[in-house]
Amino acid sequence: MMTARSTNIVIGGEAGQGLVTVGGLLSRILVGEGYRIVVTQGYQSRIRGGHNTFEVRVSPDAVEAPAEEIDVLVALDDATVTLHAADLSPRSIVIADETFCDSDDRCLRVPFKDLAPAAFRNVAALGVVCAALGLDEKSAARIVDEAFGAKHPEKAEGNRDALAKAIAWCSGKESYFRRLPAAPEGPRRIMLEGNAALALGAVSAGLRFVSFYPMTPATSIPLTVIGMAERMGIVVEQAEDEIAAINMALGASFAGAPSLTATSGGGFALMVEGVSLAGMTETPIVVVVGQRPAPATGLPTRTEQADLEFVLHAGHGEFPRAIFAPGTVEDCFHLARKAFFLAEAYQGPVFILTDQFLADSFRSVEPFDISGLDQVKPGADPASIVEPYRRHARTESGVSPRLLPGASAHLVVTDSDEHTEDGHLTEDLVVRKVMVEKRLAKLEGLKREVVPPAYEGSGSPELLLVSWGSTRGSVREAAETIRATGVDVATLHFNQVWPLVPEQFLERLKSAGSVVCVEGNSFGQLARLIRRETGFEIEERVSRYDGLPITPGYILRELSV
Repeated sequence: MMTARSTNIVIGGEAGQGLVTVGGLLSRILVGEGYRIVVTQGYQSRIRGGHNTFEVRVSPDAVEAPAEEIDVLVALDDATVTLHAADLSPRSIVIADETFCDSDDRCLRVPFKDLAPAAFRNVAALGVVCAALGLDEKSAARIVDEAFGAKHPEKAEGNRDALAKAIAWCSGKESYFRRLPAAPEGPRRIMLEGNAALALGAVSAGLRFVSFYPMTPATSIPLTVIGMAERMGIVVEQAEDEIAAINMALGASFAGAPSLTATSGGGFALMVEGVSLAGMTETPIVVVVGQRPAPATGLPTRTEQADLEFVLHAGHGEFPRAIFAPGTVEDCFHLARKAFFLAEAYQGPVFILTDQFLADSFRSVEPFDISGLDQVKPGADPASIVEPYRRHARTESGVSPRLLPGASAHLVVTDSDEHTEDGHLTEDLVVRKVMVEKRLAKLEGLKREVVPPAYEGSGSPELLLVSWGSTRGSVREAAETIRATGVDVATLHFNQVWPLVPEQFLERLKSAGSVVCVEGNSFGQLARLIRRETGFEIEERVSRYDGLPITPGYILRELSV
């Protein structure tokens, strides 16, 4: 992973100024020309005003983490110039309207009012950025046409004119340019963010029903599914609240439709009784929890990793579950698939913990090879059933044959109360003990299918950095920087945070000179979980809980490197 050739571009302005439009178009142009990107979106919880940013870190080489220093600042309002002045790198330029900048020789003062009417000035800003980065004008024009031509043909010509005039205006101003190094030849890549990858992974696994109540940062998952629902035969229902959402999903799953619901911490708080219902009735369900700062409403559009313990213990009573925490956009796709197969195989809830940073972070990824991908097949074959059919029959694995109601001559009975093997309510205390142990036996099967943590480094490093979820790229880059100073450093990253299997990682912890856990929360929740499950205490922490994503620079400062 080479990062020296990366350029960090930050587009800033008020909500409603079109900075996401500019950033999205720029990102598509960069990916189309073969560059690697990491996008970080920072926005306030408002429709108009405030200060929002769309950050694109771009490189011809692999890049996995956000940066802090700004090389190209695109100011759509005057406040952006002031707010980010301290973040500018020594090689930076500022692209801003001529009325925003003073005599700063880093500022390219653009007469936007002369280049385009107000409605097209964000596209004019895109043109200036493309010229400054040395991007191909034809590629830029094609991307703009694709974005606006079909939906708004009446505006297509205005956008083309604004782009062309802006690029032409930049002629002779090469001293301000920050041309990107040439991108290497390589496989075609697509631009995809975490939430879209989760949705695609779920659909590829056989998703048939989604119910949700809108809540940032999870809403774009069902919205992505809606875009393909008719073609793929998927029902999507916006419920009246999160209680209804999870119970609708459970009902659909009970009937045989692989189901998903997506929410954030506050919405998930309303779902926990439904989670317990899934555990008792042994009904498969996949729940995505997009983490954001809390308690209560917290910072609804920022990022954090503070819901691990919440999700681990959600739902009254004891029952098995699995929790995934993808670290990349590719992980989002593949772990979403795995979640559906696990939920079906072990008949219970499976969780995917993501966060606002990864949910909204566009990356350049190779298209997923979907040839030969299988889909979940709900329920058992009725022909395999030994009569009398018992929905919750005791088995060595704890997994009972699950028939779908109405799909055979067998009667399918379950209950939210404790029940007998045939699904009928009971208050027999001997049966109660037997059924608890039957359900918990499934945990051993889940442990056999745990995704092991990824280890990179020597066998006995001086320093071991432990992480989970979206911090993966920042930790890897920080480790690379530390290695360059002569320190033997390794990384241990968890894409699955429950169940934990100590045999997969405990010796790695014991073999390191010192261990530091990097997390986006104040308690060190993964570190506490590791101590509980293994007895190994990770005493050193790098914690962040101000709403911003963990960056390589933040880690290095906290470690005093």
